[in-house]
This record gives sequence, C-alpha cells and structure tokens, in this order.
Amino acid sequence: MQKTKAALWEFLQGLGKTFMLPVALLAFCGIMLGIGSSLSSEAVTDNVAFLKGEGFHLVFTWMANTGLVAFTFLPVLFAMAIPLGLAREDKGVAAFSGFVGFAAMNLAVNFYLTAKGVDFEDEKAVEHYGIADVLGVQSIDTGLLGAVAVGIVVSLLHRRFRTQRMPDALAFFGGLRFVPIVSALVLSVLGLLIPLVWPTFNGWITSVGRGIGHTGVFGPFFFGMGEVLLRPIGLHHILVAMFRFTDVGGSGAVCGEHVSGALNLFYAQLDCSAAPNSAVTDATHFLSQGKMAAYLGGLPGAALAMYHCAKRRMRPEIKALLVSGVVACVVGGITEPLEFLFLFVAPWLYAIHAVLVGLGFLTAASLGVFIGNTDGNVIDWLVFGVLQGSTTKWYLVPVIAAVWFAVYYFLFRWAITRFDLKTPGREDVPEQDEDERGEDERGEDELDGGAPAGCDETPRPGRELVAGKYDAVAILDAIGGADNIRSLDNCITRLRMTVQDAERVDEARLKKLGAVGVIKLDGHNVQVVIGPQVQSVKDALATMIPVG
Repeated sequence: MQKTKAALWEFLQGLGKTFMLPVALLAFCGIMLGIGSSLSSEAVTDNVAFLKGEGFHLVFTWMANTGLVAFTFLPVLFAMAIPLGLAREDKGVAAFSGFVGFAAMNLAVNFYLTAKGVDFEDEKAVEHYGIADVLGVQSIDTGLLGAVAVGIVVSLLHRRFRTQRMPDALAFFGGLRFVPIVSALVLSVLGLLIPLVWPTFNGWITSVGRGIGHTGVFGPFFFGMGEVLLRPIGLHHILVAMFRFTDVGGSGAVCGEHVSGALNLFYAQLDCSAAPNSAVTDATHFLSQGKMAAYLGGLPGAALAMYHCAKRRMRPEIKALLVSGVVACVVGGITEPLEFLFLFVAPWLYAIHAVLVGLGFLTAASLGVFIGNTDGNVIDWLVFGVLQGSTTKWYLVPVIAAVWFAVYYFLFRWAITRFDLKTPGREDVPEQDEDERGEDERGEDELDGGAPAGCDETPRPGRELVAGKYDAVAILDAIGGADNIRSLDNCITRLRMTVQDAERVDEARLKKLGAVGVIKLDGHNVQVVIGPQVQSVKDALATMIPVG
C-alpha cells in the first residue's frame, strides 16, 4: 500500500511538472500576442499616429501571429510535453510518439464519425459531439483532457516497450522504433471509443463549469485559495490547467468560434476585434488579474514585515534573500521563495495567505478588472492591462495592491512578534568557536589544511555547473548521497525527487546550503525548494547520479 501511494505521488508530481513546458511557452506567446495585438489595434494607432506606419504595423502583426503558436496548437503541445517530461530516457522518442498518438487518435475519431454518417455541417451533430478542426482533421475537440490522456498512455507505452525485442524477421521494428508504432495502434483503438463516451463526459464537465459560474465571484475566490493550498505539495498545476484549458473555466463564442477554457478564451479575445462578451470576462476572473493583489502588493508587504522583524545584526544577511524573493514574485510571478519562508514556521499564517489570495481574485472580479494571462506579475499588468486601454481597469490594480500591501505588512508583523515566529533573521543561532565550525561553514579544503574554500583551482565535479551560492556536491550529500535518489527532476522552483529513505534527507543542512524549504510528502517523495536557479542545480546533480 505504501509503495502504491509513493508511486502515485511520484506520478502526480511528474504530471504536474510536465505542464510547465507548454505553460512557459504560453506565457511567452501571451506576451507576444498582447503586445502585437494591442499596438496594431485601431484603438492604439488612432492615438499614437506613428504606429500606423506600414513597418510598425507589419512588425506588431507578426508578433501577434507568433503569439498564436501556443494557442493554436495547445493540445498537441501537451500531448508531446507529457511523455517528454515523464520519460526518464529517450525523451525525444517519447515526445515524437506523443505527436503520433495524438494524430492517430483524432484520425480514428474522424473515421468513426465518417463511417457512422455524421454530417459535419449539421449544427446539432457538431454540438452533440463537440466536432472541431484538429490539426486539419474533422474530429472531436477533447481539448486538454484528451491531450493529457494521450500523453499518459504514450508515457506508459514508452516505459513498457522502449526495449521491446522482436523476432529476427521484424527486428527492424523493435526497440525505440516500436514505441511510436504501438502508440499509433493503441491510440487509434482508443480514438474509436471517444465518440461513445465524450458527449456524456463533456456534459459532466459543462455542469461543473456552470456550477462554478453560478457561485459568481466566489468561484474565483475558491479557485485562488485552492491554488495556493495545493502549491506546497506541487499539485496546483493540475487545478490551474483544468480552469485554463477546459470547460471548467468557462466556454463561449469568440468571433464566431467556440472556445473552451479561461486562458483560451482570453487569448482568442486578444486576436478578436469585437468587444468581449460575458463568457470571456467571466472566464478571465480565473486568470492573473486575481493574483496581482497578493503578488504585486501582499507578498512584498510580508517581506518588508519579515525584514523589520529580523534582528538588527541579521538584517544585512537576509536582505538579499528577501529582495530576490520580491523580484521573483513581482517580475516573474514566482511566489515560492517568499511563501516558503513562513509556510513551515507558521502553516496557519500560510492558510490566511491562501484566503487573502482568494479575496484578491474575488475583489478583481467584483470590480470588473479585465487583464488576464497567467503570471500575475508586473509584466502582465503592463502588457495586458495598461497597453490594452482603460477598459481593462488596470488603474485599479495599484490601489488594490496597496491595500493588500498594508494588510499583509501589519498582519505579518503582528503575527511574527506576537507568536515569536522564527522567520528569516529571527532564528536562535548559537555562537560557535572557530574550531567548532563544520565543513559547511569553512569548506573541505580549509579543514584539510589546504587553501581556503573558494580558492580551489580544480573545482569538485558538479560545482562548476552551479551558479552562485549553490554547491551541488554538498547538496547531494545532504540529500543522502547518490544511492538515496531513485529519480530526480525539477519544476520552476523546486527539485522533485523519489528517494530510498526520506529520513536520510538533512533538511537543516539543505537550508544552510541555500534551499528555501524541504517538503517530505511521505517516506519516499521529497521536494527541495531552491528558487529560480533550480534548473542549474538539477543539471549539476544529474551529472553525479545515475538517473534521468
């Protein structure tokens, strides 16, 4: 039972992590689309005359078209990214098989509908089955759910058949070549089943979306709070993806095209000259505008409170930590470096933070803010708010953020002093004699009587691959050594590992080495929150352990 639970956690963590590759592309494409569509629109060019020049118009139109890449091909991107992320070896074959499986599934759906005599021009049939053009094929638009299913199936097939041996006469088709072949066969069979079950399943999803819609502004409230509460265990990506890319987040017509998912609706509206309808505005309540209260105001206020509550002699040491966390939050929309400073010392304070984020979503929705996109950072505010004109009500965001700044600052300052919370700079650090300092503080070379730490002309393996303060060799040792790691991967800010024994992971030492936090989900699944440089740390560790 325990092994099954550990395997499930590992799978869910891996699945959530795979969403990050297409989502990162979406964030970039969204900015391109936002800038291009806004600066080429008549509303802007009428007020800024030089933008009407042919050269400017062509450049900004090109930017908008480039931004459509992720939106237009979103499902197939997920179908390729999921097996790519879940595969431990031969990732290129896994991604290629994901595309093959997705195409085979949709061609099989088209075969079924054609054989049954379904009229693709009949509006009732189109609505009943959810027929749409998918990669040039008249198929059923299963959206993100279909793509996720393809990705999961292909990843399982890849794991099972990657080393498949065939009889001598068929040896050419064995091994890695067999993975896309079996993916095409299996997904083609599954494609024949989709028209039988999708209308019912799609009805259930629509009912969920309508149920959330009936809660009005409280729908975004529960969504925003839920995302924050799921973040410590790394499963928030799944919740977010449901609202961004499926009917749960809303659906409706944009410029005559039926679109599902809050983010899909928003991006489609950016490329549409018509005014947004209620389906688009309601869906946007689940996007980045709701985060801005906490990201641009609240968490920076919490950081300032932690700074003021730190011991005076410790403030210079924690200043860089807090400033980098604020920059990551305000500019990058990455909150873990700040959130994990108080999550473990006061979980109840983190719960209040989740409620305040939910209230930020509720407030933005109630006031009719219409900004959208994914990150909730200052770039989103500028590109999708300010540049889109006053109809987005971007001018309300600084006011809301200022209120949240004050609430977080006074709440955190009161909580830290009232309950003596050990936030950064308030820890009880014992004075240590020079002889008592360990390897972490003096370096191996100094202990051995050689040159001081940092003066070694031949860096240890792994260290040269890590930027700044992170020592991969020491981090690996604190994790329990290479033999303690079964699998290693990372998302935007944290290492995600399956280990032999979580008790061998030295949390205190990892924090001394620069980790923001350590999360032990169970006896085998561990996450180490590093921050924006996590990819460099993971790459360095990967050179020292026999895992993918």
